[in-house]
Amino acid sequence: MNSGTDALVLLLRAAGLRPGDEVLVPAFTFIATASAVVLAGGRPVFTDIEPASYAMDPAALAAAITPRCRFVLPVHLFHQLADLDALGAVAGRAGLTMIEDSAEAIGMRWDGRHAGLFGAGGVLSFFPTKTLGALGDAGAVLTDDPRIADRVAALRHHGRGGRTLDHFPGIANETGLSGCNSKMDDLQAAVLLAKLTRLDADIARRGELAAAYSAQLSRISGITRLPTVVKRNADTTEAYYVYLIEVDDRDELAGYLANRGVETEIYYPTPLHLQPCFAHLGHRPGDFPVAEAACRRALALPLYPDLTEAQVDRVCAVIGEFYSGSA
Repeated sequence: MNSGTDALVLLLRAAGLRPGDEVLVPAFTFIATASAVVLAGGRPVFTDIEPASYAMDPAALAAAITPRCRFVLPVHLFHQLADLDALGAVAGRAGLTMIEDSAEAIGMRWDGRHAGLFGAGGVLSFFPTKTLGALGDAGAVLTDDPRIADRVAALRHHGRGGRTLDHFPGIANETGLSGCNSKMDDLQAAVLLAKLTRLDADIARRGELAAAYSAQLSRISGITRLPTVVKRNADTTEAYYVYLIEVDDRDELAGYLANRGVETEIYYPTPLHLQPCFAHLGHRPGDFPVAEAACRRALALPLYPDLTEAQVDRVCAVIGEFYSGSA
């Protein structure tokens, strides 16, 4: 696919989303998750998140289900998976189809299965900053359902499928679906194939750097939350894409770090239910307090395989200066 967003749009369509269907989406995630629902013809219904995993809260999911809901769309963020067993149980009781936004979750496994394969399907993003990144945008659909796979393959190529021209064997001549041009280009595919050989090493390196951060930052009293790993079952594998901390004075700390040459990122400045494009849904501040708190407090520190231990030390030292008042 040409992006993780297109992958999600086409997966929703291939899985049977109909115009007007409602899809349950966490309020704390990148805008593309909810935008994909809209682009596929659906209507997002937001839920709050768990504070430890930043993923959809199963209890909040159960409370948010409406008669028009047909899909649940959990998102695996930063370094660990949503509670797929609990979410799957809620979805099963309500007759909902689960689609996973596993764009950040390459290398993560739930009970031995790769993220994206727990429900009807999932997606990966290969945006350049991702754990496995292309030179430009790229993505993929994951599914073990042949019907969904065939429909996605057709939708990404203008919906073309069916009978082929005798003098051009293998080239589709009839269009059975209204699709689009969402194919991955050859250059991105070649880069990803080459980088795939070092994926395991890159994931391991990110984990080492995350551990180095935690060892030092745990001694700084101003940090209110470090990344935690919630072991849902014995065969769950996490993989750090983002190293996220929470602090009460996030914007001040981000500015202090920026002035000293340390780049950070805010995930996410505005929760989805308060985005202007979803104002018509009628939400107000306070509707999803855990998501809103994360948007006020969360800050991502530098994390990539080529980061050195010395650079981690410096980031931690600057944060320590900020909270010690020795700036």
